[in-house]
Amino acid sequence: MSRPLRVELAGALYHVKSRGDRREALYDDDADREAFLDVLAEVVERYNWVCHGYCLMTNHYHLLIETVDGNLSKGMRQLNGIYAQASNRRHSRVGHLFQGGFKGILVDKDAYLLELSRYVVLNPVRAGIVSGPEDWRWSSYRATMGLSAPFFVDER
Repeated sequence: MSRPLRVELAGALYHVKSRGDRREALYDDDADREAFLDVLAEVVERYNWVCHGYCLMTNHYHLLIETVDGNLSKGMRQLNGIYAQASNRRHSRVGHLFQGGFKGILVDKDAYLLELSRYVVLNPVRAGIVSGPEDWRWSSYRATMGLSAPFFVDER
C-alpha cells in the first residue's frame, strides 16, 4: 500500500517528528546532537524555513517548522539524509538510522503554536530526564528564554 500524498503548503506550520530505526538512539553523544543541529540550521537556511522550536530526545526529535515555500519533504529528505550519512560515517556504521519516513502534522498556527511549543520543550521533563525545560540543552527553550546564545529559532 502506498503512502498518502503529503499536504505541503506555502506558509504552513508543521509539527515534525522522526524516530530512530527500531526505536534506537539517534544520537550517541553530544557531538552527534551538535552535528544534527548544524545540519538543521543549514536546512532551515537553504529551504527558507522558519523554525519555531525543536527538541532532541534520545531516539526521536520534534520540530515546529513553518514552510515559507511549501517544501517540507525536500527539506526533511535533506535533514535526515545528511545527518544519517554523517552519523554512519562517524560511527563506522551502515544502513538505516531513521525508522521509515518522518511524520509531519499540519497544524493551525494561530490556535496551536503556543501549545505545541510547550509540548515540544516539555518532552524531556515528561520523560523524567530533567526537572525543568531549562535543564535540557537540546531544545529551543533555553535560547527562546534568553538563557543561552540564540540559535536559529525564529522568535516571531
